[in-house]
Amino acid sequence: MNYPIYIIPLAFLALLALERLFPLRKPKSRFAARLVVNALISALALSVALVVVKPVATGVLQRVTENHWGLAPIMSTNLVMQGIVAFLLMDLSFYYWHRANHAWPLLWRFHNAHHIDPDLDVTTAVRFHFVEIGYSSAFRALQVALIGGPPLTFIAYELIFQLNTLFQHSNVRLPMAWERGLNFVLVTPRIHGIHHSKRFHETNANWSSVFSWWDRLHGTLRLDVAQSDIDIGIAGYAFARDNTVAAVLLMPFREQRDYWREPDHPTHKP
Repeated sequence: MNYPIYIIPLAFLALLALERLFPLRKPKSRFAARLVVNALISALALSVALVVVKPVATGVLQRVTENHWGLAPIMSTNLVMQGIVAFLLMDLSFYYWHRANHAWPLLWRFHNAHHIDPDLDVTTAVRFHFVEIGYSSAFRALQVALIGGPPLTFIAYELIFQLNTLFQHSNVRLPMAWERGLNFVLVTPRIHGIHHSKRFHETNANWSSVFSWWDRLHGTLRLDVAQSDIDIGIAGYAFARDNTVAAVLLMPFREQRDYWREPDHPTHKP
């Protein structure tokens, strides 16, 4: 699935600059140190994405297109309608996949590597454990096979998904008039900032990827937390040593801590 690949790094750099000019939340840690950690973890994840995810998704899409598999072709013979259905189903299924990554302990072990970042900015958007990227390729293949539809739809969704992932993780402060207009449709930095809170009931909300509609429909949207009140990260993994490259990569394979208990708790074992 190909699209102008230069759009993604350009968007990344633009959001990186805007974060410096219009920050939404005050950072807790030094940006330079986090950048090194996030860049190394992301490089490994992106390598797996290029080697595993892209070829798998491309191969499955080719088979699906050739054989007219999927729900979208069943629901309509019109290509435009197929594209709309496929786009919406891709985003809705990502909503459920994101919830599963929080609800299923094995998946959460790896997804937690993304959440223990002590600050949230555009560099967090590409900081995922390489194992999560690997097994996500199976989910992507299942999505494409079950949904089907015009190949252009998947190319468009992939591009929009990647761009909005960068946007929602960024630390860009939007004017409130823009925020109120955008969050009726899209996941914004304010919405996703709540999802990265250390508090359990805040983290377990706002799971949408592109459209915020899915959280609204499922009753999981939270807009009632001020950005100044959000403490980013995971309480049980708040030590500075938890956010080294080695610690993040090895964390899923070690005995797990109580995620929601602060590390200075007398019974907590770091």
